[in-house]
Amino acid sequence: MENLILSPITIGELTSVISETVSNEVNKILSLQKQPEQLEYITRKETAKILGVSLVTLNVWQKTGLITAYRINTRVRFKRAEVLNSLLKIQTKTFGEVA
Repeated sequence: MENLILSPITIGELTSVISETVSNEVNKILSLQKQPEQLEYITRKETAKILGVSLVTLNVWQKTGLITAYRINTRVRFKRAEVLNSLLKIQTKTFGEVA
Protein backbone atom coordinates (compact mmCIF):
# COMPACT_ATOMS: atom_id res chain seq x y z
CA MET A 1 0.00 0.00 0.00
CA GLU A 2 1.30 3.40 -0.93
CA ASN A 3 1.46 6.23 1.61
CA LEU A 4 -0.42 9.37 0.66
CA ILE A 5 0.49 12.63 2.38
CA LEU A 6 -2.50 14.97 2.59
CA SER A 7 -0.87 17.82 4.45
CA PRO A 8 1.95 18.34 6.91
CA ILE A 9 -0.08 17.49 10.05
CA THR A 10 0.30 14.56 12.36
CA ILE A 11 -2.12 11.66 12.49
CA GLY A 12 -3.22 12.74 15.96
CA GLU A 13 -4.11 16.22 14.73
CA LEU A 14 -5.95 14.78 11.75
CA THR A 15 -8.02 12.42 13.90
CA SER A 16 -8.87 15.22 16.33
CA VAL A 17 -10.00 17.50 13.47
CA ILE A 18 -12.14 14.72 11.99
CA SER A 19 -13.69 13.77 15.34
CA GLU A 20 -14.41 17.42 16.16
CA THR A 21 -16.10 17.98 12.80
CA VAL A 22 -18.18 14.81 13.10
CA SER A 23 -19.14 15.72 16.66
CA ASN A 24 -20.28 19.19 15.60
CA GLU A 25 -22.42 17.80 12.77
CA VAL A 26 -23.99 15.16 15.02
CA ASN A 27 -24.80 17.82 17.63
CA LYS A 28 -26.47 19.97 14.95
CA ILE A 29 -28.64 17.05 13.86
CA LEU A 30 -29.55 16.14 17.45
CA SER A 31 -30.47 19.73 18.30
CA LEU A 32 -32.81 19.85 15.30
CA GLN A 33 -34.47 16.61 16.37
CA LYS A 34 -34.88 17.73 19.99
CA GLN A 35 -36.85 20.84 19.10
CA PRO A 36 -40.49 19.99 19.68
CA GLU A 37 -42.88 20.66 16.87
CA GLN A 38 -44.72 23.82 17.68
CA LEU A 39 -48.43 23.28 17.45
CA GLU A 40 -49.96 26.51 16.36
CA TYR A 41 -53.74 26.46 16.31
CA ILE A 42 -55.48 28.89 13.99
CA THR A 43 -59.10 29.99 13.71
CA ARG A 44 -61.59 29.14 10.97
CA LYS A 45 -61.20 32.62 9.47
CA GLU A 46 -57.41 32.36 9.37
CA THR A 47 -57.65 28.89 7.87
CA ALA A 48 -60.09 30.02 5.19
CA LYS A 49 -57.83 32.96 4.35
CA ILE A 50 -54.75 30.71 4.02
CA LEU A 51 -56.64 28.27 1.81
CA GLY A 52 -58.36 31.04 -0.16
CA VAL A 53 -61.87 29.67 0.38
CA SER A 54 -65.06 30.72 2.13
CA LEU A 55 -66.07 29.49 5.57
CA VAL A 56 -68.79 27.38 3.93
CA THR A 57 -66.24 25.63 1.70
CA LEU A 58 -63.98 25.12 4.71
CA ASN A 59 -66.89 23.51 6.55
CA VAL A 60 -67.56 21.19 3.60
CA TRP A 61 -63.89 20.20 3.39
CA GLN A 62 -63.90 19.54 7.12
CA LYS A 63 -66.96 17.28 6.88
CA THR A 64 -65.57 15.37 3.88
CA GLY A 65 -62.26 14.80 5.65
CA LEU A 66 -60.03 16.91 3.42
CA ILE A 67 -58.97 18.93 6.45
CA THR A 68 -58.95 18.00 10.14
CA ALA A 69 -60.48 20.32 12.72
CA TYR A 70 -59.99 20.23 16.48
CA ARG A 71 -62.61 21.34 18.95
CA ILE A 72 -61.11 23.18 21.90
CA ASN A 73 -63.92 23.79 24.36
CA THR A 74 -66.59 25.41 22.19
CA ARG A 75 -64.23 26.64 19.47
CA VAL A 76 -63.02 24.98 16.30
CA ARG A 77 -59.32 25.27 15.56
CA PHE A 78 -56.97 23.93 12.91
CA LYS A 79 -53.28 23.10 13.15
CA ARG A 80 -51.30 25.40 10.84
CA ALA A 81 -48.95 22.60 9.69
CA GLU A 82 -51.89 20.34 8.84
CA VAL A 83 -53.62 23.17 6.96
CA LEU A 84 -50.56 23.69 4.78
CA ASN A 85 -50.28 19.93 4.18
CA SER A 86 -53.99 19.79 3.37
CA LEU A 87 -53.52 22.59 0.87
CA LEU A 88 -51.10 20.40 -1.07
CA LYS A 89 -53.49 17.45 -0.86
CA ILE A 90 -56.44 19.57 -2.02
CA GLN A 91 -54.48 21.04 -4.94
CA THR A 92 -53.31 17.59 -6.00
CA LYS A 93 -56.83 16.20 -5.83
CA THR A 94 -58.28 19.17 -7.74
CA PHE A 95 -55.67 19.02 -10.47
CA GLY A 96 -55.99 15.24 -10.61
CA GLU A 97 -59.72 15.49 -11.35
CA VAL A 98 -59.19 18.00 -14.18
CA ALA A 99 -56.59 15.90 -15.98
